[in-house]
Amino acid sequence: MYQELIDKKAKLAVIGLGYVGLPIALEFAKKISVIGFDIKEGRVEMMKKCIDPSNELEKADFENSDIHFTSKLEELREAKFFIVAVPTPVDQHNVPDLTPVKKASETIGKVLKKGDYVVFESTVYPGCTEDDCLPIIEQLSGLKNLKDFKLGYSPERINPGDKTHTLSKVIKVVSGCDAESLEEIAKTYELVVTAGVHRASCIKVAEAAKIIENTQRDLNIALMNELSIIFDRMNINTYEVLEAAGTKWNFLKFYPGLVGGHCIGVDPYYLTYKASELGFDSKVILAGRYINDGMALYVARKVVRYITKNVSNVQSARVLVLGATFKENVSDIRNSKVADVVKELQSFSVNVDVHDPYASYDEVMHEYGFGLTEINGTDYDAVILAVSHDKFKEMDEEYILSITKPHAVIYDLKGLYRDKIKKRIYWSL
Repeated sequence: MYQELIDKKAKLAVIGLGYVGLPIALEFAKKISVIGFDIKEGRVEMMKKCIDPSNELEKADFENSDIHFTSKLEELREAKFFIVAVPTPVDQHNVPDLTPVKKASETIGKVLKKGDYVVFESTVYPGCTEDDCLPIIEQLSGLKNLKDFKLGYSPERINPGDKTHTLSKVIKVVSGCDAESLEEIAKTYELVVTAGVHRASCIKVAEAAKIIENTQRDLNIALMNELSIIFDRMNINTYEVLEAAGTKWNFLKFYPGLVGGHCIGVDPYYLTYKASELGFDSKVILAGRYINDGMALYVARKVVRYITKNVSNVQSARVLVLGATFKENVSDIRNSKVADVVKELQSFSVNVDVHDPYASYDEVMHEYGFGLTEINGTDYDAVILAVSHDKFKEMDEEYILSITKPHAVIYDLKGLYRDKIKKRIYWSL
């Protein structure tokens, strides 16, 4: 397979062209022939014009690429190596929603041929690729894994907004259904990952490796969030404590904050769901999720308590929330916990303005039911810095003073303005 791809006698297809799939497709397209497939025609048309719908890539990233974008199923038949990079969300009850990967499996099953390769990159619980996706592919294609085609798994490690740890610069974990497939898949990824690949012993190990990457981060951030709640009651600044503790060589540097997005705030639920199926109820992982999922309410209610003590009419109070995306310097609003802060404030009839220079007004309105605005007025009773966009770093104390009332509180969730705000009440996590 590897040699066929190199000689351009075979094509590689990437199914799902979001923040993970598109960079993969374009990187491969600089070496081999690629088909970029997405079910959303509007996104496909944008990419044909060298526009990244996720606002992560520039026009130059599309140049010198042997790639054909399509939403037509029949055009996928030309490919022999399939990479699946579709989302794996959870539902409103935090139960894994496998609909996207199952639909992608159906798509592959309809176009698969003997000798083809299928590699999943979507984050799932250990066993999902073989137990949930493979049967769909085999049933619709009439072909059998190992005998007629080969299955593999290589977890994505794309970090939105990160221009340093890009696809080629981060070691890629790869796995296959047998020794031959492992080697072919590894060599294929080595075409674009200059940092090298790590060959996992089996698909389940590779799946598990991905799921614990984000679970570990989630738990460490949960610890920081819990510490921030404790230190707040002790009137100690959490960031000062972390700076002091960080002088020890083996202290891990994590910080408190809202935990949203489509990785850290979601992936642990895939692991605990599967553990529950196997008769084990997770304690530590779910405790971390409980802490992190509750931080938005903690922040909002702390601000409301301050307002009720300092504003005669709560319904006339104005709060400015800086940031709506799930992390800094990106436009992605999926699973943004800022929305929970806003909705909790609104439930107390507080007037809330949300400002974000990166997010789309229409997307925020569609997803969360409120819009974005420019910073409007000089009478805010509270400012919540929720996301540390670079553009917010330009706001000095004089500017903050100009948009707030004398009694206003500045709640800095990211510690961005620490030691800079002297003439207003200042809090941080």
